[in-house]
Formats: sequence, C-alpha cells, structure tokens
Amino acid sequence: MTAQTRLKRAKRLAQALCVQCLLRMFALLPLQLCHQLGSAIGWLIAVLPNNLRRITRINIDRCLPELSSAQRAQLARDSLMRMGVTIAETGPVWFWKGARLQNLVREVSGEHLIDEAMRRGKGVILAAPHLGCWEMVGVYCSPRYPMITLYRPPKLHHLDSMMRKARNRFGGQLAPTDRSGVRLLYEALARGELVGILPDQEPAGGQGLFAPFFGVPANTMVLLSRLARQSGATVLFAYAERLPSSRGYHIHFVPAVAGVSDRNLEVAVAHVNSGIEECVRGLPEQYQWSYKRFRSRPQDELPIY
Repeated sequence: MTAQTRLKRAKRLAQALCVQCLLRMFALLPLQLCHQLGSAIGWLIAVLPNNLRRITRINIDRCLPELSSAQRAQLARDSLMRMGVTIAETGPVWFWKGARLQNLVREVSGEHLIDEAMRRGKGVILAAPHLGCWEMVGVYCSPRYPMITLYRPPKLHHLDSMMRKARNRFGGQLAPTDRSGVRLLYEALARGELVGILPDQEPAGGQGLFAPFFGVPANTMVLLSRLARQSGATVLFAYAERLPSSRGYHIHFVPAVAGVSDRNLEVAVAHVNSGIEECVRGLPEQYQWSYKRFRSRPQDELPIY
C-alpha cells in the first residue's frame, strides 16, 4: 500500500468518524432544536459560494422555468435550508427508539392502499423519492409490514455498518444494488411483501433509460418498472412531509398510474418520472434539488453541470 493510499484511507476514516459524532450529537437534541441547527447549516450553504448551491440553482432553473427569477432563488434557498434539516434529523431518525419516532408520525394518508394491495398477494413497491424526510417512510413501514429496501452503500464505507444497523433495527431488510439484491426484491414480491426503492437516483451505467423529468431528459432506472410488470405488484409513491414548527411528519402514500409497468420501458419510466413530479410539485421546497439528477446526458448533448 502506497503512502498516498494510506493517506486517502485515513482521510476517509476521519470524515466518517466526524459524521458519526455529528449524527450522535444531533440525536441527543429535541427535534425542534435539531431542525433549527439544520436550517442554520442549510442557510450557510445557501448564501456562501459552493457546489451544492450551484447545482440546486441549475436544477431549479431547468425544471421550473415558469417561476420568476426571484421565486426560483427563494425556492433554492428554502430547499438548501431543508437539506440542512435532512442532515441534522438523520441523527434522531437513526438513533432514537422506535416508540419515540413513531410518535412523530402525526398523520398518514393512503395507507389503505398498502393494505388492499397486500391482500391481493402480489406485493407492493414503494417508490420513495428524495422528498421530505424519506428515511421516515422506512421507519413507519418496517415495523408494520415485511419490508426490504434497495440499498446503495455510502461513499464513506466506514459509515456502512452504522447505516445498515440504523435502517434494519425495526425489522426491515436491506438489499444491495447488485444481482443478488435484485433477486431478493423479486423473491420478496413473490411472497407478497413490501419493497422500497428510491426512484430518482441516477442508475449505474447502462442500467437506465432517458425520460423527461420536469421536461428535462433524465437517466431513469428501469428496475422499478420491470419489477412491477413481472411481479404484478402495486406501485405506490411514498414520502414523509415535514410539518411546520417541527411538529412531526405526515406520511403520504400515493397511487401510481398503470403506465409505470408498461411493456414499453420508455413509456414506463416516463410515467415513473411524472409520478415523482406530481409529488414534488406539491412540496417543492422539501425536494433534494442539490442532487445531480441530470449528470448523464443523451448522446451529443452538452453537460448540464
């Protein structure tokens, strides 16, 4: 091992330890104070020159051109402040006890759709975009239903064990983003269980198709549509809306249109993206606009970022 490699590993370990300490610190705080600190972090990101602010403005300008320049600037600031909240509230979500977290769920809309689908025995695919506190969807569902969630390991691999333990502690299971993980998803749906997927992540090379997302071509996963078509599972969009004044969360389950399982994958993934859009338009300030959703471009198209 070279000195440079050892230095990189030491740096990643130090970063991971720093993140762990911060999350555990946030977990010691009441939710309101946690959210206030997160908003302050997000405000700094919104006002200081940095890559996250740049990406957020590019995405919002591309996706919501119908808004005025002032409205887009305000939305970018609000979104980045909510991103700071996401960072801070990960501490409570990962480390608080189950009863304390469940008490934060103040309202649930559409859960009867899960119950009806489970009775049909074909399973349910929960498509949970990066909207609101998406971790709370798993916190709410995993103690109530047999659930397995597709999982991409963090870039700081020293955080992997902590992340897996946090997400599995209420009875859920994680499936890696490889062939073995996909097989686990199919097996779970064959048993009539619940499968969770983040549908707005950029898929690995060659595993997606371009489809419009707010009118902009976005490399979109085909796995969700293939799972739905081959299993006959019901697809629902799910997200956890943050309520004002840190009162807790409102869990939403929204039916997807039948087109998400169309045999024509281009049609199917376009329906997936339109379903995500509909969720985001109802709560745009709580969407993670800082993600490089348009990193990959169609052939001969210039990079966006």
